[in-house]
Amino acid sequence: MTHAIASDAGRLATLRVHAADNVRVALKDLPEGAEVEDDGRRIRLVEPIRHKHKFALADLAEGDSVIMYGVTVGRATRPIAAGASITTVNTEHSTASDITTSRRDAWQAPDVSAFAGTTFDGYRRPDGQVGTANVWLVVPLVFCENRNIEVLRQSVTDALGEDPYRDYKRLARELLHGRAEEDTALPPRERLFPNVDGVRFLTHTLGCGGTDDDTRALCQLLAGYICHPNVAGATVLSLGCQKAQIDLLQEAVAERTPDGWRPVHYLEQQASRSEEALIREALTTIFDGLRLANRFERSPAPLSALSLGVECGGSDGFSGLSANPLVGAVVDRLVALGGSGILSEFPELCGVEHELIARCRDECVAERFRILMEAYQRHAARVGADFSMNPSPGNIRDGLITDAMKSAGAAKKGGDSPVVDVLDYTEPLRRKGLNLLCTPGNDVESTTALAGSGANLILFTTGLGTPTGNPVAPVLKIASNSELASRMDDVIDFDAGPILRGEAQIEELADELLRLCIDAASGRYTPKAVGLAQYDFIPWKRGVSL
Repeated sequence: MTHAIASDAGRLATLRVHAADNVRVALKDLPEGAEVEDDGRRIRLVEPIRHKHKFALADLAEGDSVIMYGVTVGRATRPIAAGASITTVNTEHSTASDITTSRRDAWQAPDVSAFAGTTFDGYRRPDGQVGTANVWLVVPLVFCENRNIEVLRQSVTDALGEDPYRDYKRLARELLHGRAEEDTALPPRERLFPNVDGVRFLTHTLGCGGTDDDTRALCQLLAGYICHPNVAGATVLSLGCQKAQIDLLQEAVAERTPDGWRPVHYLEQQASRSEEALIREALTTIFDGLRLANRFERSPAPLSALSLGVECGGSDGFSGLSANPLVGAVVDRLVALGGSGILSEFPELCGVEHELIARCRDECVAERFRILMEAYQRHAARVGADFSMNPSPGNIRDGLITDAMKSAGAAKKGGDSPVVDVLDYTEPLRRKGLNLLCTPGNDVESTTALAGSGANLILFTTGLGTPTGNPVAPVLKIASNSELASRMDDVIDFDAGPILRGEAQIEELADELLRLCIDAASGRYTPKAVGLAQYDFIPWKRGVSL
């Protein structure tokens, strides 16, 4: 990345990301008439440029390509003068048409000598996996059981004295009654199961009324959660008559853990004599499960046992300049140490396919990526959708005006290491190194899938702010800019803003962020999403969700 700071008497900061780019990014609001230096020449801005937005470095004719990150990210729909802003009015989504690219030369791995011999304190499982957390999972096979899941959630948290919303409940009583009410809730208690990070309760809207593919995908996803390295065991509630039958989930679980070491209890409401009997039996399995889970203790494990899922949400015009390449540098370091990274969100890889294909370790991996990308695009087209519809209104307001522009920055989360495998939705991680996972761009659907494929820690970059978390995989939030990190410090774990100000290099912050990941994986640091009990879970129904 080229961090070229242009300035005049007012120190007007801009950034040109790649030498081949024909646009620059404003790092602060720039007034009309300001002069910006670029590669030895001065460009006068013909209109005000908002911070995070791009402006042309040369006159562009209608049909000319807009280049950023060294790749095509748009096409001019009308003449654009040098010094004019790149907007949805004068630019539309466009990418390089030819994605057949020769294999890239050998990867130059980063220097990771500072982490030689470094371990994290994880939970070693009988099958060789290592967890960064230790939870008991409660899962509904069908949406009809969501109410019972909520009953169990409230009952268990109350019994354990671990209600995460206790302070908010007190606040609500004070607001309603106009005075401080005596707290009638049970006081916090000493942790009964010190080696357990809690009980996680999933709810969803699937399990019946869908297609056979929907049912299989749900069971495979739930199996991915039940068999996750951070999960010690599970309680599953079934109604009985739904399409997603217990035996389908059992088969999916057996495929992932054929040795069956993990206890999984399947309860069917229609076979129970009463709702109370069902709840009693479920509570018994949960509390017995917590006693079993408590037998696992943290112990040193190599960094090669870590698998980082990477995600971006609420992106702004700075995400692809600071937070995303920072996370990519962390992934590169972990891969160099023998660990794994998972890059998802296929709609946000549109326009950089050729870059990723060039990084695939062999033609089989490259061909699978082509097949899955093309199948996703065809499915979108059948319902009148397209990847170009991916940028949200918030993205556009912050300068990400085309999907290719958003994609070029989003792909930076995957670093530069070779792509060793491409996974379809719900497929488990099988190979160490960087993997691509077919998911939609929807934040929660994608993070849900990352955990389902085995990511035991997730790095989530954001420029506008998002509280997203996950029930089983701790999620660390990285802000693209310091203003966000300060304003939403209750949800942000790490600030990438110093990169934009030239106060820190990506390399040094990557080492710092990797150390934070190690602390989170070891239980020494509690991610903000975990502290807020932000446990988002939304399965992808495999329809078009951009």
